[in-house]
Amino acid sequence: SRAIASYSSTVENVDRAKLNAMIEDARIYNKALAEKENPYMMTEEDLEEYNSLLDLSGTGIIGYITIKSIGVYIPIYHGVSESVLQIAVGHIEWTSLPVGGEGTHSVLSGHRGLPSAKLFTDLDQMKEGDRFTITVLNQMITYEVDQIRIVEPGDVSELNIVPGEDYCTLVTCTPYGINTHRMLVRGRRVADESGELV
Repeated sequence: SRAIASYSSTVENVDRAKLNAMIEDARIYNKALAEKENPYMMTEEDLEEYNSLLDLSGTGIIGYITIKSIGVYIPIYHGVSESVLQIAVGHIEWTSLPVGGEGTHSVLSGHRGLPSAKLFTDLDQMKEGDRFTITVLNQMITYEVDQIRIVEPGDVSELNIVPGEDYCTLVTCTPYGINTHRMLVRGRRVADESGELV
């Protein structure tokens, strides 16, 4: 929560035009990603560009996720290195940045059962119809869970971009403590509480 508070404070002190430009840069990146023949293969240049986007504070934090139904309120960082996953949720590099838009599919990964942090431990309690929000810079996006799948670790077919859709999938290991499979909790973009798609 300290990391989120610090992030929110930084966002509040930045000019709105700069924030909007950063969101737009991420959308341009997502459009190019959707057109790539093989998005899973990232060069050093690709990774450098990826890590530079949405990094307002220089700490690698992209934003944060809120899941009220299971009491989750945690930062999202670039990448899924072990140093990130010990303290927060990681954004999987070869998926769309979490700024929404048609033809995007952002994927966020988190650990379960860490003694030091709750993270995605209770993700298995989510059900279809539950909602979660992603806050990036000055934008909050709402997703409603429309599909829950258990897959083999190497099966990424459910994480692909679907033309015309705006998805965000939350990933964690399952069964709890055994971790032989992956649980995929997919959300489809819906209107926020004001009734608008932001």
